[in-house]
Amino acid sequence: MRKGDLTRQSILEHAAGLASRVGLGGITIGALASDLDLSKSGLFAHFDSKAALQLQVLEHAAARFTEAVIRPALAAPRGEPRLRALFERWRSWPKASGLPGGCLFVQAAVELDDQPGPVRDRLVQQQRDLLDVIATVARTGVVEGHFRKDLDPEQLAQELFGVILAWHHASRLLREPKADARAGAAFEAIVARARR
Repeated sequence: MRKGDLTRQSILEHAAGLASRVGLGGITIGALASDLDLSKSGLFAHFDSKAALQLQVLEHAAARFTEAVIRPALAAPRGEPRLRALFERWRSWPKASGLPGGCLFVQAAVELDDQPGPVRDRLVQQQRDLLDVIATVARTGVVEGHFRKDLDPEQLAQELFGVILAWHHASRLLREPKADARAGAAFEAIVARARR
């Protein structure tokens, strides 16, 4: 990897960690330059604008999520085992990400839900892509005979997404000791309803 690519990677790593704590709007070129001991012009050479930086932070985090959650889950056997792997890998994401503020996507969703523009549009597409992955995994469960033929994969995807969001809230904000057990029970209820 070239020096410029390494510098860009370092900037994105630091910016993602910062965004997980203070949101994408809290990232400034000045603060990043100071934190990383770079000149503002040197940092600006990598990203033309704050919006471009925010978009790249989202892309960087999505690539990390894919490597930590999606790819390993898709390596599991098709059907219910793959859905279980996806759920477990997804629950491990806040720790596996190494981001001090937890899930950057949850932080960004709260921050951007009412802010139109390209950064919100990109986050929306990433979240829709994730819902599509879950629905596709559910469809393979139908094909494999693990789940009933009349299963609504999109409904299952939305319910699973809801379980993860509730788990994130319970574990990070409420510090609920039973957050993992409750999320596991909710997942088992979804799977039980999906089975043939």
